Amino acid sequence: MARDLTVGKPSSVLLKFCLPLLGSIIFQQLYNIADSFVAGKFIGENALAAVGNSYEITLLFIAFAFGCNIGCSVIVSRLFGAKKYNDLKTAVYTTLISSAVICAVLVAVGYFFGSSLLSLINTPENVFADSLLYLKIYVLGFPFVLYYNVSTGVFSALGDSKTPFVFLACSSVANIATDILFVTAFDMGVAGVAWATFICQGVSCVLAVIFVMRALSKIKTEGRVRPFSFHLLGQISAVAVPSILQQSCVSVGNIVIQGIINSFGSGVMAGYSAAIKLNNLVITSFSAVGNGMSNYSAQNLGAGKKERIKSGVGSGFRMVWVLCVPLVILYFFFGKYLIYAFLDTPSEAAMSTGTDILRILSPFYFFISMKLVCDGVLRGVGRMRDFVIATFTDLVLRVALAKILSDFFGSVGIWLAWPIGWIIATAMSIIFCRRWIKKKELSSQSL
Repeated sequence: MARDLTVGKPSSVLLKFCLPLLGSIIFQQLYNIADSFVAGKFIGENALAAVGNSYEITLLFIAFAFGCNIGCSVIVSRLFGAKKYNDLKTAVYTTLISSAVICAVLVAVGYFFGSSLLSLINTPENVFADSLLYLKIYVLGFPFVLYYNVSTGVFSALGDSKTPFVFLACSSVANIATDILFVTAFDMGVAGVAWATFICQGVSCVLAVIFVMRALSKIKTEGRVRPFSFHLLGQISAVAVPSILQQSCVSVGNIVIQGIINSFGSGVMAGYSAAIKLNNLVITSFSAVGNGMSNYSAQNLGAGKKERIKSGVGSGFRMVWVLCVPLVILYFFFGKYLIYAFLDTPSEAAMSTGTDILRILSPFYFFISMKLVCDGVLRGVGRMRDFVIATFTDLVLRVALAKILSDFFGSVGIWLAWPIGWIIATAMSIIFCRRWIKKKELSSQSL
């Protein structure tokens, strides 16, 4: 059901809108967590290392899905806020058509050059075959990932965050059960983990696209709706391309960091694989609020209600800080027990690596959460240059410092690089966001 985010108390509107988004993001992450959990628990430490190793490359593909999601969602939100329903439908159709081209290229690259990508990150020989197998199956299912993300972007743009949540909740639970079935009953190993994800994501995608089309059919339009528009494609691309480049470069940076991690052996790889899944669960939870801020800001910008955006930022901060408190306590003091969820008998290297990562990163969640809220506003109002600058600063610092500090402190130096990048990039995002809000306030006063 479509929801207008331009009316009502900002804090209440955002809370009701972001809670299902948060649930959706958590369940989406459960796909990867389930794969790692089943691989580590039912196959072994090397299987966990293989799945985690391939995951860093799959993030490159997810970057394109995320970019298409954001590009479509922001433009559709503005059109929905401005009540330009014909253009709204054309924007959705344009995204669906152009996404097919992206899919074809990425699937071909991933399938035929997967081995080269794994070699680039120094994948150890003992996990190379399983890493490649997992990666190839994932790539074949990438069209499901892309079109599902586009569909959820449309739902969010229309103010409907509940429908994608229901899809993901059901498919994630099914994925866990299918993972275990394929690995234990059918003894399919890493391939079973990958095929289970493929099937469940496929079902979610098909249902999401069907429901999007049904939602669009209920929006009344006048005259003929164009199936494609180069003008709207340009607007979508203006948001999507910087997002894709930003996410891709972040993924490339993570791949470089993964290469550094791999040089320390499969034990450190396994510990990192477990901890980074837990860390990403938190970061993507904050991103859910950030994505909600993008839709909220875009709708209000389209409706000409810029003053509501400032109030929304404060509400966004409060939401992510409420999330931070229990997560920081859990990860910092009980991280060791969370690592055991992935490995029954972890090696000393795997356990120490996992706990070190969680203890070093978790206190700084208060910083990165603020950045992601401000990033959401910057995307929603079209300040993509500011968004990209802040994110690239974080990326460059983390990659460069990971290499430098690892030479002095071993693998621990890699984890120390994260908080430094987060703090500096957070300061930049806040400054950029405040500057835009201040500019709009002065503009309003002069009218």
